[in-house]
Amino acid sequence: MKNPLKKLKLKRRGITVLAGMHFFGNPSAKLKVVGVTGTNGKTTTATLLYKITTELGYKAGLIGTVENIIVNERRPALITTPSPINLYKLLNEMADRGCEYVFMEVSSHALDQNRVAGINFVGGIFTNLTHDHLDYHKSIDNYFGAKKKFFKMLPKDAFALSNIDDEYGLRMLEHIQAKKYTYGLKNKADFSEKLQTGLIGDFNAYNALAVYAASILLGFDKGKVVEVLKKVTPPRGRFEHFTSKSGVLVIIDYAHTPDALENVLKTAQGIRKDGSKIISVFGCGGDRDPAKRKIMGKIGVLFSDIAIFTSDNPRNEDPEKIIEEMKADLSPDDFKKIKTIPNRREAILESVKLAQSGDIILCAGKGHEEYQDIKGVKNHFNDMEEYKKAYA
Repeated sequence: MKNPLKKLKLKRRGITVLAGMHFFGNPSAKLKVVGVTGTNGKTTTATLLYKITTELGYKAGLIGTVENIIVNERRPALITTPSPINLYKLLNEMADRGCEYVFMEVSSHALDQNRVAGINFVGGIFTNLTHDHLDYHKSIDNYFGAKKKFFKMLPKDAFALSNIDDEYGLRMLEHIQAKKYTYGLKNKADFSEKLQTGLIGDFNAYNALAVYAASILLGFDKGKVVEVLKKVTPPRGRFEHFTSKSGVLVIIDYAHTPDALENVLKTAQGIRKDGSKIISVFGCGGDRDPAKRKIMGKIGVLFSDIAIFTSDNPRNEDPEKIIEEMKADLSPDDFKKIKTIPNRREAILESVKLAQSGDIILCAGKGHEEYQDIKGVKNHFNDMEEYKKAYA
């Protein structure tokens, strides 16, 4: 490793992991822990697995982006995958509370920083890999390498379940010791069943199929899993929606990558009525991968009738500068379809004013988040709350 500072940080993290294991007595050995990694779909997949397992009568835990749950006790999550000490503390509580299963989102940052070292996983799921976090990983190969690290650490008796329709799906299974399984809708796979579910969109079809496959690999009853899947609802901020009294469908989604934004907009197009408009409201995060800004700007214009460019979590950057970067690849015709409103609350109000009965508003980027990060200050802000207020 060329960077001595990074080597020192990793060494410290290794000491922290060992300290956590020693202090809490390696609680993951008492649990069946399943990790979910990928760019998009981690939260939905892990949450649905938690819901199914609970519905089937087992005690379970969830560690993820939206919240951490210990046998139905909900706690807000600060980051997707906690630091080693906090992670081991959570797992220890779950073991003490009688959890048998734990479903956990495993981020690329956590893998690169060895936060999940020492955890005994009984299974791992790969959802997909698209453009994200390149501000941290610097290249897509490094990003893939971080995800691959998870599958290399799975033991021989664990299952490795990968999306065969993703271009990285088969590569994720190469040179690993775990038992290999695939799921998919387009290519021949170990799991490719047609399932009935209340979830909307092709991307959720993949999430549901991953959940079904993992449930079968965990030994759950197939018939019961199929029945529970019919009733499940998406996690908060994941294609969460309501219809206003004026007949406008409002969708709130966490989509903050080019692929995710395109998927949710295409899904909105698939359910729109003839003659109705799709109005998108979204921005890009500050102090994060700037390369995706112009891509997301173009996607928003291509798949919306009106695209309102606004502020996401600008953090320490100027929101107007971020929005200008979102416009970098737009044509003169594209500019006719966009509005620029840096204030997110004002952008939401404008979308409500523009929408008529039958139209669809998609507000993307923040999903479940309860804040907006501006210059290091997290101000209370929730997209769903703002829309409910606007329509009240």
